[in-house]
Amino acid sequence: MSFSRRNFLIATGVVTASTTVLSACGSSDSGSGSSNDVPSVAKAKTQNIPVGTKADSVGPAPEVTGAVKGGTVYGLDQFDMDHLDPAQIYVSTEGAITVPIMRGLTGYKIDEKGGCTLVGDAATDPGTMKNGGKTWSFTIKDGIKWEDGSDLSMDDVRHTFERLFASFITEGPRYVQQWLVGGDKYKGPYSGKTLSSIEVSGKTITFHLNEARADFNYTLAMRGYSLVPKKQDTQEKYDKQPFSCGPYRIQSRSVGKSMTYVRNEHWDPKTDPIRNAYPDKFLFQFGFQNIASTDRYIADKGNDQYAISIFNEVAPERTAQVLTNATLKKRVLTQVDPVTYYWPINTTRITDVKVRQAINYAWPHQQLQTIRGGRATSEIASTIFSPVTPGYSNFDLYGADTKPAGDPAKAKALLKEAGKVGQKLVIAYQQSDNSVKQAVAIKNALEAAGFQVVNQQIDKSTFYTQIGKIDNGFDLMAAGWSPDWPNGYSVFFPCWSGKNVGDGRSNYAQLNDSGVNKAIDAAAKISDATAANKAWGAVDRQIMELAATVPDYHAIRNWMHGSKIDNVIYDAGNTCIALCKLYVAK
Repeated sequence: MSFSRRNFLIATGVVTASTTVLSACGSSDSGSGSSNDVPSVAKAKTQNIPVGTKADSVGPAPEVTGAVKGGTVYGLDQFDMDHLDPAQIYVSTEGAITVPIMRGLTGYKIDEKGGCTLVGDAATDPGTMKNGGKTWSFTIKDGIKWEDGSDLSMDDVRHTFERLFASFITEGPRYVQQWLVGGDKYKGPYSGKTLSSIEVSGKTITFHLNEARADFNYTLAMRGYSLVPKKQDTQEKYDKQPFSCGPYRIQSRSVGKSMTYVRNEHWDPKTDPIRNAYPDKFLFQFGFQNIASTDRYIADKGNDQYAISIFNEVAPERTAQVLTNATLKKRVLTQVDPVTYYWPINTTRITDVKVRQAINYAWPHQQLQTIRGGRATSEIASTIFSPVTPGYSNFDLYGADTKPAGDPAKAKALLKEAGKVGQKLVIAYQQSDNSVKQAVAIKNALEAAGFQVVNQQIDKSTFYTQIGKIDNGFDLMAAGWSPDWPNGYSVFFPCWSGKNVGDGRSNYAQLNDSGVNKAIDAAAKISDATAANKAWGAVDRQIMELAATVPDYHAIRNWMHGSKIDNVIYDAGNTCIALCKLYVAK
């Protein structure tokens, strides 16, 4: 999803639910700053995320040792959320910030060691699969209420999935819509019609799919499939202030500036195996660049002692200062992340593969890594897959490893062969101080290779909406992806299949290659895990041979927080800081 999606992967959509994710990589207290302290993406271990049992799905969530209730948590981040309607959520920050207010049929339970298990959230268990994975049933728990005190009804559950088909839902995931029988013709519930492939009997909802999906319960754990109350559905307006059935509700929101959560008095922890609710309030504040938030964390004064960031990490300009100081480093959550950040090349505008290859050869990987803060923040990428994901195949077609500074001579030679010296490139990047520095480095490198470059800065809060438009006018754009749920299909289908080209979709390169399409479809049907992993690795190479993107880097996260916030841990299921596990220290 967008700048970063789910952090795990299994072999294929038809194998049994066995998953692997990267392991948490906690910060060291040594603060020595030696090379041995730098986390390695390539050497990061994987961690199983199994499907839990019915017993695992029973609330309340396990208590955090030493946690106390009360206090206010303050957020310091760069930008507000573009979407809060769950059906429109396909960006990690939006998913992260809504965990405390939204619940789905399934979700991820975190233990004290950072282990993650798929469990029933609003459902009594992680679901029952029949018919080889073409039929899935979920029974809803008793006692779940909305913020107005009304009960979660089966009409609400049905409505949640039927509204996914409405014309105003353009930005969120499309899996359920594509898999439900009859979904290709259904237009949503607002005309009074229901979808027959969704059946409700008592407190059980059953989905009939047009293909076997043994991973469907993982799919439903995505924030994009969180529940929506039928009576409170304001359609397009719901995007600004959704209704809560989680432990918190939105008290107030000033778009672009702040958003405040307070307790939802109708939330019953006995129904929720996932969320603790220690703080009384969350006050998220927007408009802080990385360097501003980092300096405030370093100073650790006033309310900043009670602050966290969802998106903002330690600023590159402060990385050495923070990570080599033992005291400061204790307040940093360091996490190897399986996301690969890359720059999709619009294949409908840059149609010559030699030109796309030239962009890859000219890329200033090493300089960009330095601007980001060095090896403590990222590893240079040559593939779409991260090394921590099953199916990863180690190859380097364009010299990212052998010539990380770029090869302008090779790039210019390719442009000459193509007769495209002076080719104009319009490059879209997100609005931030660090992004500007990287954009300048990219422009200089590509112009040295014979391109003419126009950089276009776009506000972060609407960035993915803009680049998701078919006629966006961009040749190259900043993006990134990690699996939506434990499945290679969820990397390659949404981002690289020609079936997923369209407004609001995530195939930003608009790649529609028959060979790639066939390879993705074939890999999705392989039931043997080893063979499927090999197939997904081959798909990665096939796309890179077409040079449809420039892999940039694999991320190492460094999130800093205030000294009065405790139990700041990683939520591998939602690829973010676990907001419902932290607390305000007394």
